[in-house]
Amino acid sequence: MSRSIVRQSKFRHVFGQAVKADQSFDDIRVSKVTWDSSFCAVNPKFLAVIVESSGGGAFLVLPLSQVGRVDKNYPLVVGHSGPVLDIDWCPHNDNILASCSEDTTAMVWQIPDHTPSRPISEPIVVLEGHSKRVGIIKWHPSARNILLTAGSDNLIIIWNVGTGEPLMTMDDHPDLIYNVSWNYNGSLFCTTCKDRRLRVCDPRKNEVVAERLSPHEGIRPMRAIFTKEGNIFTTGFTRMSQRELGLWDPTNFEEPIALLELDTSNGVLLPFYDPDTNIMYLSGKGDSSIRYFEITEEPPYVHYISTFSSKEPQRGMGFMPKRGVDVSKCEIARLYKLHERKCEPIMMTVPRKVSTYFLLRLLEKLVEEIQNLKATVLSQEKRICDLENELSKYTNGTV
Repeated sequence: MSRSIVRQSKFRHVFGQAVKADQSFDDIRVSKVTWDSSFCAVNPKFLAVIVESSGGGAFLVLPLSQVGRVDKNYPLVVGHSGPVLDIDWCPHNDNILASCSEDTTAMVWQIPDHTPSRPISEPIVVLEGHSKRVGIIKWHPSARNILLTAGSDNLIIIWNVGTGEPLMTMDDHPDLIYNVSWNYNGSLFCTTCKDRRLRVCDPRKNEVVAERLSPHEGIRPMRAIFTKEGNIFTTGFTRMSQRELGLWDPTNFEEPIALLELDTSNGVLLPFYDPDTNIMYLSGKGDSSIRYFEITEEPPYVHYISTFSSKEPQRGMGFMPKRGVDVSKCEIARLYKLHERKCEPIMMTVPRKVSTYFLLRLLEKLVEEIQNLKATVLSQEKRICDLENELSKYTNGTV
């Protein structure tokens, strides 16, 4: 019996490709704030980038179609009195964006579809509750108008954006919070902290339900993100300052599912996860490459696929939701790489012998659904005929 020595995977040959030079966003003055944020957020309509600004914090919002050189007088979104540290698009409305800043506030903005004639300076909601800078902002993945913020006062606040009031305040973290990640349905979130602990929190109970001390032995910042299956993927450093990946089961933190050493570098690895393909993309601040791994249920659980490399180091990265990729070209993900003065889209593609593979699959599903609907209609028509015949027996006096 022959046995394959090559791991079977639909995504084994995924490759990255940067767009042509004229399809990039040029002359963007990316922020130089020393904060481990992605500095970029993208959705199917807009690209948002935190930029250098005098007299407070600002970010730039561009329609995705407006590629090329950005006018230096293009209207910015201003309103924060300190540098903007993080931004996040609402998953339920492509025109709503949230930002947080060193000025201790978070703000929610309505972005118009048309190009504004002057800077946008009036947020629709200002959220005030932190006493120090707010460095993390995350929309709830499934509930409307629910927003999470985390600040340097070691507090996590969950807000009702509709009323501008806090729903919950959590003070279980004794030190600076590095990152927060909601799970797939928003019932839990995980955090990493300067005290070297990975925590899993239940926002409804307002308590920590699981925690692990030192998932990575190094003292440098960690990152953690939930996978679709409910496991937690972490990035951190070993004692010898080597970058390291980990996969953990939050119901049993004793031993990792997988632990993998990468390389020696100073940049914190920012993870971007695609739940549809179970692929994790890793982008390091100051790196010039993007590594990607497939997470499976078979050992060794975290499989290295490939690396996209370029010459320029990245200042930040944005990750397009699946709604915004071009599946007709076999594209499964798109990342937006921030250079010092521009933003460059990178397409992740699955090679196919037939370029219309995904389109054919979609047509097959549509034909199948049409056939099922026709069968349902025919069965209902038959039922109606039977009932009419039964009724006619009574009206004709035959019964």
